[in-house]
Amino acid sequence: MEQNWPILSYEKGKSTYETVQLWSQIVGKIKLAVLPWVNHSWHIALQITATGLTTGSMRYNDQNFQIDFDFTVHQLKITTSNGETRQFDLHGISVAGFYKKIFEALTDLKIDVTIKPIPVELVDPIPFELDTIHASYEEEQVTAFHKALLNIQDVFMKFRAEFRGKCSPIHFFWGSFDLALSFFSGRTAPKHPGGVPGMPNWVAEDAYCREVSSFGFWTGGGGLNEAAFYCYLYPEPEGYKNARVKPDEAYYHQTLGEFILPYSAVQRAGKPEDKLIEFLHSTYGIGADLAKWDKESLEY
Repeated sequence: MEQNWPILSYEKGKSTYETVQLWSQIVGKIKLAVLPWVNHSWHIALQITATGLTTGSMRYNDQNFQIDFDFTVHQLKITTSNGETRQFDLHGISVAGFYKKIFEALTDLKIDVTIKPIPVELVDPIPFELDTIHASYEEEQVTAFHKALLNIQDVFMKFRAEFRGKCSPIHFFWGSFDLALSFFSGRTAPKHPGGVPGMPNWVAEDAYCREVSSFGFWTGGGGLNEAAFYCYLYPEPEGYKNARVKPDEAYYHQTLGEFILPYSAVQRAGKPEDKLIEFLHSTYGIGADLAKWDKESLEY
């Protein structure tokens, strides 16, 4: 049975998306500060839950703790293995207010964590503790966003199950604010040039140290003013950008360097899941063929 896919409006949701992204960067940087490094930065990503986004369990001294965005009751929650909890409402607070509240809560729980208080992957970022500009939180937009993530995660999981090579979890990157899944060929890749705002070049070099086909979803931005799915290969094989992919609504975005399928094309489809799966199969298949991946050993 097909799920009901919510409408996502970039125009109506933009300010809320921007605020939640910055909040998620604060939470993600806490995860970065606590956990040991894992290849491709996989340890820093957030996971989708039935109620929102989570860091998952993190160890700190003699206790474990996790931080959750609960988009059903619209709260930020911190839970420890000692049975303690702290939470605060997400309505009506700026990024600076969120930063202050979350670190007050952590201190109260005897968790002493320090982060670099500057957003990443953004041009001209405002330090978290000074950002009183971003303070939008509209329940309707957040609820639709969360429901879309749940639906997309289900489709990505089915697609991921077809691949037996090295592949990433299905996880949410707070820097770029996207849900992502990556397949790897097993071969090394050329050194990535880096240049991502606020990110050391070695992080991008590590992320792209192997040939990769990445799929994802984000709410828009960077010259694309609508929610969309994407697929790209690194390194990009000759002829990839000129390939004819499915469905008909998909196209290659020259500036972004990736194939795009508007979320609205999936949302409006009679069978949204089938539309998205078609895009994933098409972009992966064409890219893997052009790059001469050993598909027989990588696929079930």
